[in-house]
Amino acid sequence: MPEQLFDNWPDKYRRWFETPIGRLVKEYELRLILRLLQPQPDELILDAGCGNGIFTQPMLDAGAQVVGVDLSAPMLSAARRELKGNRFAASVGNICALPFADHTFDKVVSITALEFIEDAQSAINELFRVSRTGGSVVVATLNSLSPWAERRIKEAEADPDSVFREIHFRSPAELSALAAPPARVKTAIHFPKSATQREAVRLEAEGEARNRDRGAFVIARWMV
Repeated sequence: MPEQLFDNWPDKYRRWFETPIGRLVKEYELRLILRLLQPQPDELILDAGCGNGIFTQPMLDAGAQVVGVDLSAPMLSAARRELKGNRFAASVGNICALPFADHTFDKVVSITALEFIEDAQSAINELFRVSRTGGSVVVATLNSLSPWAERRIKEAEADPDSVFREIHFRSPAELSALAAPPARVKTAIHFPKSATQREAVRLEAEGEARNRDRGAFVIARWMV
């Protein structure tokens, strides 16, 4: 079941981002998220598919109030522990049927959740529905054009318990096409998992400078 997919992952997910390559991945992904989302003081932001809150703290640090939604209760419990004392509220919910009224949030963000949703269009429609006019919708997912996607597919074929057995990789063009307003689309993570830190820094700089579209992490921003 999709809602059970990450129930056993809170610690594993956190530990991955504490590895040397995981810390670098988080740094580059977060840099791009904040560049496009631009959280501001007192904004009300929806973090749809927030998981354990790994990318939520910087939004709170910017002074925003954040509401997190995720299918996994254990992941949300981890988020509440990590973000305790912040202006953060969380509830179990489905991105394709969000429990909020129209035009509730100043901004909406969803980071690496869309790849676990087959009906991406319904999810995007819901994110736009709860967004206020003048705000933005920022969505990041895993890029089908990246070598990381090919590796993850092969690994999932050999591992029946892999979360990547139930994944829907999408290209930058496919992500952009999910909504009518013109989107600003960027990718990050232009280095392989096996790269040394020096190699990763060099390859990421090259990918950014040349605006390559094959980074493992693809993100789009639409203005509402």
